[in-house]
Amino acid sequence: MKEKSEERTKKFLALGHSEAENHAKTQQELYEKHVKETSSVTNVISEFFKTNLFGFAWHYLKSRFGPRHPYQAYPRNGDTGVYQLQSSIPSREEISIALLSDWASDTAESDKVAHLVSRYAPDYTIHLGDIYFVGTPKEVEENFTAPYASWYYGASGSLALSGNHEMYSNGNAFFQHLLPAMYVQEGEIRKTQQAGFFCLENEYWRVIGIDTGYTSVSRPLLEIVSPPDCHLKKEQVEWLCDVVKLGNPGDKRGLIILSHHPYISAFREEYTRPGAQLRELMGEFERPVIWFWGHDHRLVIYNKDVNGKGPVAFGRCLGHGGLPVEIKMPDNETDLAKIHLYDRRVRLELGRYKLGYNGFVKLQLDKDKAIAEYIDLEDTCVFEEEWTIKNGQLDWKILKSLPELAIR
Repeated sequence: MKEKSEERTKKFLALGHSEAENHAKTQQELYEKHVKETSSVTNVISEFFKTNLFGFAWHYLKSRFGPRHPYQAYPRNGDTGVYQLQSSIPSREEISIALLSDWASDTAESDKVAHLVSRYAPDYTIHLGDIYFVGTPKEVEENFTAPYASWYYGASGSLALSGNHEMYSNGNAFFQHLLPAMYVQEGEIRKTQQAGFFCLENEYWRVIGIDTGYTSVSRPLLEIVSPPDCHLKKEQVEWLCDVVKLGNPGDKRGLIILSHHPYISAFREEYTRPGAQLRELMGEFERPVIWFWGHDHRLVIYNKDVNGKGPVAFGRCLGHGGLPVEIKMPDNETDLAKIHLYDRRVRLELGRYKLGYNGFVKLQLDKDKAIAEYIDLEDTCVFEEEWTIKNGQLDWKILKSLPELAIR
């Protein structure tokens, strides 16, 4: 197992979201690795521009102007992307799912969270996106596929969504290296994840992972004139309509939506287009959804709300998987009013930065009940809530909440 230190965590402090900065960070790591592996000062100096500056320029330009990986959609090889939820223990009816976002940072914190997930041994593990810094094959390997990588693969399935960081390298490593390592177990058959979206379902619930990452990055200049809106591509919309049949008025199962980008945010951009597309597909029947996302590096429980033309949602931000967790308050009262609870506990101080607690969500589906436990890296359940589905409607209650999470 590789040793991780605070120095690795420091590299993510105040990390911006531009492609240029994240490509530069990746090249910086390659250069530092090169320095460690050579004892010649002359060689280090002579190789700097080749390893660092030239490498950065090449990879940045290749990403910004190179071809994007072709979009992958169902059906592929007869796989529809809709799978029956199954317990990894035959005698147990309950289904457990670990949800992590912004986890793939290869930090000591991400390792600790992953090892904690393994202790709970959930049936499924799902990463909601962002492989740092730019989703290269090496970064996929370090976090997911190497023998020492700490990602826990659920016995019933392990799935991944794309964030914006995967698309900083045009999605190539996400589609070519990560998805082939992901899978769903159907009976005795293991099916490889074929696309960046999916549906897990049973008699009571549908867990739908949507792809907001592929359309989260645009080309230079074009993104200034027309900023990316994370819309669902045509192939995904058709799948939701024709295969998932999201608009079926007779289907009253509970809907749990997973995405990387936030439907509601009190801190950064809100991406309302995917919500509007989902709401249009859902048809006339008014029904609330449970929606988990990442992107903001925080743990936030939002008030039940509607944003734009989207559905009524119980919005939950869990972007605290492996990056330094931010605890700053929103800038204004309007944003503050969106929040029900917000984990602002201080775990660590690095220089002028106060960092919060990393963690994940353990989601348990038990017949008509969905119970979410928000667990930090110290194995403390900081918040627990329950929804009950009946005739397409959700009854919600809090089971546990740390007093420190209150923000008012």
